[in-house]
Amino acid sequence: MARLQATWWQRKKYILHAVVLALPVWFIYQSLNPQFPALWQEQQAGEFKIAPMPLNEDAPYSHHNEYVKDFFIAFNQGDISNIRQAYLNIGQSPLPLAEFAKDEEGIMHGTNHGQHAHAIAPKTISADDKLWITIQTWQGQLHTLKWDIPTQFITQ
Repeated sequence: MARLQATWWQRKKYILHAVVLALPVWFIYQSLNPQFPALWQEQQAGEFKIAPMPLNEDAPYSHHNEYVKDFFIAFNQGDISNIRQAYLNIGQSPLPLAEFAKDEEGIMHGTNHGQHAHAIAPKTISADDKLWITIQTWQGQLHTLKWDIPTQFITQ
């Protein structure tokens, strides 16, 4: 049965179909080619050489009633099996281990190839804040490192 009237929808609906077919290709390409900010300067603490990398340039987000920012932590030297516990936070000072023990936020987890952490952060990051990594080894040694926060992460 032939349509005698070509409506606007009849003439343009192929564009919507083409967009729907192209979107999965676009999302697959983006998921296979993620873009991350650069690694921050590597620092040494005991046997470990560590370089953190934020997973995006977004502001901290709410996760289980606490604001966090996701980081990848590259251990370029040192055996991570010598670490008893390690945490990340953003703030003016490192949080004490007793504060971290209350919840699972901020704890590093992952494999020998890289660690991940939801760093505890304030709702907005200020110029006075730093990224702190606190590492405790099985021998009881405590290492604390800090990095200045790059300006693109600071909210005025």
